[in-house]
Amino acid sequence: MLSTNEIIREAESLPAEELAVVVDALLHFLDRQDAAVDKQWSEIAQRRLAELRSGDVVAIPGEAILSRLQRRFPS
Repeated sequence: MLSTNEIIREAESLPAEELAVVVDALLHFLDRQDAAVDKQWSEIAQRRLAELRSGDVVAIPGEAILSRLQRRFPS
């Protein structure tokens, strides 16, 4: 497998049209990865909301968390 630097060097030697095809393919790949991550975060958020609504977990108010942090890490 080529290293990142080798891939970049190879890409730099491509004609502009071919480089555009490579860049487009990479961007589509990254978009798919982002979509997968977004789906995972959505599933986590839905699960956490269900836990809150069912009473399985209890939310701690943001002010309480900030107060604890300020006591623990005074400025």
